[in-house]
Amino acid sequence: MSVVEAAAILLAGVGAGTINTVVGSGTLITFPTLLAFGIPPVTANVSNNVGLVPGALSGTLAGRRELAGQRRLVRALAPASLVGGALGAVLLLVLPASAFAAIVPALIVLGVVLVVVQPRLSAWVARRHEAVGGLPPTGAWWVAPSVLLAGVYGGYFGAAQGVLLMAVLGNGVADSLNRLNATKNLLSTVVNGVAAAVFILLEPIDWTVAGLIAAGSVVGGQVGARIGRRLPQPVLRGVIVVVGTVAVLALLTT
Repeated sequence: MSVVEAAAILLAGVGAGTINTVVGSGTLITFPTLLAFGIPPVTANVSNNVGLVPGALSGTLAGRRELAGQRRLVRALAPASLVGGALGAVLLLVLPASAFAAIVPALIVLGVVLVVVQPRLSAWVARRHEAVGGLPPTGAWWVAPSVLLAGVYGGYFGAAQGVLLMAVLGNGVADSLNRLNATKNLLSTVVNGVAAAVFILLEPIDWTVAGLIAAGSVVGGQVGARIGRRLPQPVLRGVIVVVGTVAVLALLTT
């Protein structure tokens, strides 16, 4: 790996860590970067997942103040994220690598679409959120199953997992959206963490790539938690859309 490639992956990790904390779609930065350097899709996916775990943990710890008083909710939903993340990781490993390579363009497109519609989705969630008073502290009955399904998606690929989780939590849990964003970050960390554990045990990891992404994502997690919400979100979304679109076009023409 050249110095230029290493620097690009490190910077992609910083961007992904920041974006994951604020929006939840940093994989759409790091994964296409790894593909551009010729890393096979499955190896890129598992190495990216392992590398982003420290950044997810960094962002979660930086937002721990918002998690105060949410122990009951976290205890109710974390097992669903744990099971979902493990199932998604196992699916990635048991299905043929060719199946993942074939579906990658569709997964990236899905992630890009979720990022594009995120402002409208967030506005809809905010409107709906006003009507969720009176729910139990652990949320509506369908929240845990929905979190489990989001975990399966996150364990398998993970791009824009945070957008899905915020849609679920914002519609089914009676708490402020700022606090729910912290919950989202914690649940995403659980998914990524258990998936990373499965990958480390069962799949070869490119540890150079994972280490570079980890170093960058830790910095990005702090940036996202502290100043990320002051960054122009249209700019963040624009970067994600451009990178994702270029990646899809490159995959479809190779």
